[in-house]
Amino acid sequence: MRRRTAALALGTAAAMVVTGCSTMSPEASGTVTLNLVESLTNPTRTDLLKDLIADFEQQHPKIKVNLVSPPTEQADQKLQQMLQSGSGVDVLEVRDITVGPWSNNGWLYDMKKDLDGWKGWEAMTENAVNASKDTKGRTYFVPYGFYGLSLFYRTDLIGKAGFDKPPATWQELLEQASAVHDPGERRYGYAFRGGANSHSNATAAIEAYLADQVDPANGFKLKNGRTIFSAPEAEDAIENYLELFEQASPKSSVSWGYPEMVEAFSNGSTAFLLQDPEVIATVSESKSISKDQWGTAPLVAGPGGKTVQPLATAGWGVAKGSDHKAEAVRLVEFLSQGEASTSFTKKNSLVPILKSAAGDPFYKSGPWSSYVTMTEQPDKYLVVTQPRGVSWWAEWQQRADADVQKLILGRTTPKELLAGWDAYWTEKWRQEQ
Repeated sequence: MRRRTAALALGTAAAMVVTGCSTMSPEASGTVTLNLVESLTNPTRTDLLKDLIADFEQQHPKIKVNLVSPPTEQADQKLQQMLQSGSGVDVLEVRDITVGPWSNNGWLYDMKKDLDGWKGWEAMTENAVNASKDTKGRTYFVPYGFYGLSLFYRTDLIGKAGFDKPPATWQELLEQASAVHDPGERRYGYAFRGGANSHSNATAAIEAYLADQVDPANGFKLKNGRTIFSAPEAEDAIENYLELFEQASPKSSVSWGYPEMVEAFSNGSTAFLLQDPEVIATVSESKSISKDQWGTAPLVAGPGGKTVQPLATAGWGVAKGSDHKAEAVRLVEFLSQGEASTSFTKKNSLVPILKSAAGDPFYKSGPWSSYVTMTEQPDKYLVVTQPRGVSWWAEWQQRADADVQKLILGRTTPKELLAGWDAYWTEKWRQEQ
């Protein structure tokens, strides 16, 4: 997923200067001005936030909100610089890959006491409530939605290949993608992720093969305490995944990240894509394939018929350096409930945080129906929390992506890759003790 791929920028290189970033003191009239900084910036999303802010300001005439929207590629670095300075940010976008480093540095405010008794919790799904708390019960952000994997597939291409339904397992995915694959006709089976964030799909395959053995509280750990990379089934998963590249993917996908994968599916050249719901909007707008030529299916399972849904999340938090924490929390509450939350999740193609979405026709039909299926069958589509909040997550991403690249280029083996990943996480957890 593109949103999951942005690594936390730790450098101190100068970023663009955003005017009006200094937290303002209350005006003579008693008005408080908050700075809300987003990080996953795009024009449509920014316009939506401006509309939501206008609604908030109408309901809270003594609070004004200044929206700061750095370019996505620079946003984490810009946010880090603002947080380090202790000024210029009140409410901010916090992701599961940034909450660990930022909270460890003391830059985020724990909203737990402020949100005790907040009625918004009652309207949220169990996943959303759980995601709002870290292992020590602290609330550094309230989720605005989730990014969960599903399988995008071409109905027409699999039909021509002799299949009457999409694959339900990783092995079936390999079989169908291989049957569709015909490079001579510029028709490819699978939009493989070989570049940025390639480790995420490889890990999804491993977790599926080990579904019943995975610790729900830590998706990289087995219930016996060892890493998922130590299990024999992990090698089967990686071998199948490697075959998916070798037998059913374009050779150029050795370097594909989010944009290339999505483009390959939406332009009609590949039959399968494993991606998050945000892609629904992109594919729906494609002029290369019509709405009756594609659909989504639940995340493919392992040999045992079950899979693990590694939900990624992000949300709104409050900066520790804010001089207006009470007002900032009020803005977080507003964005996390009711019409504001519903509008944000729908227009950003997110898995919603509110229970009411289960009965919403928007989510019960078309491409969204696969997510409803997974939600309604928690015993088959197991939800786990991956350790994205650890301080070394960015380091892990870089190392793991490099290892996947070596694998698909034939410079390492599945066994060697897994041994390295097992040793890496075993040592990191040992250091934590």
